[in-house]
Amino acid sequence: MASAKVNLYDNEYGHFALYRDVRVETYGQDFGQTSWVTNEESNEIPQLLRITGASPVLEIGCGSGGYALHLAEQYGCKITALDINPEGIKNANALAEQRKVRAVCKFQQCDASKPLPFGDAEFDAVFSNDVLCHIPGRGGVLREVARVLKAGGKLLFSDALVIGGMISHEEVATRSSIGYYFFSPPGENERLIKEAGLRLTFARDTTDAAALISKRRHDARAKRSRELVEVEGEANFDGLQRFLKCVHDLTSERRLLRFLYLAERA
Repeated sequence: MASAKVNLYDNEYGHFALYRDVRVETYGQDFGQTSWVTNEESNEIPQLLRITGASPVLEIGCGSGGYALHLAEQYGCKITALDINPEGIKNANALAEQRKVRAVCKFQQCDASKPLPFGDAEFDAVFSNDVLCHIPGRGGVLREVARVLKAGGKLLFSDALVIGGMISHEEVATRSSIGYYFFSPPGENERLIKEAGLRLTFARDTTDAAALISKRRHDARAKRSRELVEVEGEANFDGLQRFLKCVHDLTSERRLLRFLYLAERA
């Protein structure tokens, strides 16, 4: 039987403070994140993108905005951050107001499967943490990224749905239970990057990070099951726990892989 759809993002963004302890236990710090990005990767992203105070930066799939706010505060860069989820954008704008960075941090609701609402060559850097797997038409998205990047600009994105082995129908259903997903064959992202007119710098295997984060998040939620069930409902809580266990099983057995891609516009 296929797994029922469960809600991750609306609960996380709509009850931001409630999930803070889960995020801190999972990641070691709180950016409001729901991705598979480790603390080490979070710290490396600005260096890989060569972000400075003069950099205009675009994030595709900002969620509740915590990481974009962190970059703005730490580097003074001007960052534009997009997400399709209205609760995420509402929370991001409230945090930007609280932290007094509205002047350099702009959050807007946007469907990134459509043409990006920016002119050509507007950004020095574009990044997307575990989000492109949700967006239809990845080739078109990458062409749009190439269009809005300046010459020499950097793109960094991760994909945690690269197929590495045999996966059952039930596992696909459980892994897809929290949203709309695209699974990639090995080499497909590299092909699409090249076709978009970008030059690949590296494709780094970060599968171990997804295995680690999924286990930590599962266990952190289990410790707080009573409080979370009150918000999520028992069926949704159990569904999310099954989802996280499935992610851990598939990545720890390397049947589903995560890669980090860095590319540059010529």
